[in-house]
Amino acid sequence: MHFYRITLSIKLLVLVLMSMVSCSNNETIAPIVNEEIELEEEIVEEVIEEEVEEEEVEEDKDYVLSNIDLSHWKVTLPIGNPTEVLPPEILNYATNETLKPFMYNDSINGALVFYTYPNASTANSSYSRTELRELINPEDRGKTNWTFAQGGRMKGTLSVPEASKDEDGKFHRTIIMQIHGRLTDNQRDLIGENDNNAPPMLKIYWTYGYVRVKTKVLKNLNATDKEILSTDAWGDDDGYTFSKYVGHEKFTLEVIVSEGRMEVILNESESRVYDDIHIKKWGVFENYFKAGNYLVSKDKDAYTKVNYYSLEVNH
Repeated sequence: MHFYRITLSIKLLVLVLMSMVSCSNNETIAPIVNEEIELEEEIVEEVIEEEVEEEEVEEDKDYVLSNIDLSHWKVTLPIGNPTEVLPPEILNYATNETLKPFMYNDSINGALVFYTYPNASTANSSYSRTELRELINPEDRGKTNWTFAQGGRMKGTLSVPEASKDEDGKFHRTIIMQIHGRLTDNQRDLIGENDNNAPPMLKIYWTYGYVRVKTKVLKNLNATDKEILSTDAWGDDDGYTFSKYVGHEKFTLEVIVSEGRMEVILNESESRVYDDIHIKKWGVFENYFKAGNYLVSKDKDAYTKVNYYSLEVNH
């Protein structure tokens, strides 16, 4: 575009000089000069329009959204009793006044941000969260779930860009993925519980910049089928911390489950497999995936932000 503008300017200059030397030909040159000027103005206008269009395209390229389908998730917030938002309302998170402080777009980095701080918590926890809960069938609000025999896979790319520190100068921890157990109605009634809550088989933490995995183990391997259903029948394992330091940078986590087996994969390179008797015994429970920001602190000024760039689940 600049080449054409320079060429036309040179032509114009030559014609003007010719007009000064050959006054007798003024009547012939003047129309040509006017035509050249008009043509140049048209070209310049076209160049300006194209440059504006190119700038608009560049601006569009700078606006990136996360790759997350929220149509089969609900979110729990650290407010209310606590507050939950389900489909279809969750799909409008960008304009939903309840969701906007806790769940919003980072369009520069292409992330869905989950922000939380200590406040309201669920009945079975003392910590707050801005966390997604899988809904296989959104219409039944979470009554349809899956077993390890049916299998499942969750994969996400995420980061923890911000986390407050405790009085010792250590970052506050947060849970970024879970597999949570659930009692069927028959199991609930069998052991006399008043809700369908079961323990979480898997918790994946962001701990001081490392990814740490915690699972459940059956305290008594000789427990009856009824005893296994009790939350008290299960304890925590020693945990496993992946060697890779992720810090505040982006990383990928994948969880794959099948009958009697669970695998957690970091960055598609480091893997931890669970296929022992405890996983096999866990097969009696239904389950659902969770992902987001579950802050493990009640410190007054604690907070964490978790960015999810992509999140997918299949069964």
